[in-house]
Amino acid sequence: MKFCSECAHPVELAIPAGDNRPRYVCVNCTTVHYQNPKMVLGTVPVWEGGDEAQVLLCRRAIEPRYGFWTLPAGFMENNETTAEAALRETAEEAGANIELGPLYTLLNVARVHQVHMFYLATLKDLAFAPGEESLEVQMFSESQIPWDELAFPTIRTTLELFFADRKRIAEGGNYGFHTQDINRPMRSDL
Repeated sequence: MKFCSECAHPVELAIPAGDNRPRYVCVNCTTVHYQNPKMVLGTVPVWEGGDEAQVLLCRRAIEPRYGFWTLPAGFMENNETTAEAALRETAEEAGANIELGPLYTLLNVARVHQVHMFYLATLKDLAFAPGEESLEVQMFSESQIPWDELAFPTIRTTLELFFADRKRIAEGGNYGFHTQDINRPMRSDL
């Protein structure tokens, strides 16, 4: 950040009075410009219509990770709840009609200043289509997931937790809420 969004004067990195870390502070109007993590919201859209559950994935049509598979997700907008953001992103990226379930994973990705949250969701029908940010959308059972072609560690983690929970459900368990810190980047040689 070089200039104040309030008065357009230069900013400098300083620790404001009463704070404990450097912030961008305007040299003219003294506005403190806080930089906070971005929220990424999405869903695990599930279809229970056969022998085993299937999950809807999107092949990315944008960078980063163009051509890799992801759950429908994206950045939360102002004036949205987390649930509204998850519903919107699922509609935009996968054209999917879902019933939103409970919050399922909360994944801190501190190295890129993001928090990723995924809700469980039930597909109401199989009428889905790729949006502008998706090359294609497709249903996958656990054995069909393109594990080596997943876009981000948060996607892999969420899917691994989902299928592990499904095995527990078959034995009388239920879905849990999961939170983790994701410290590893994607492999660059994929």
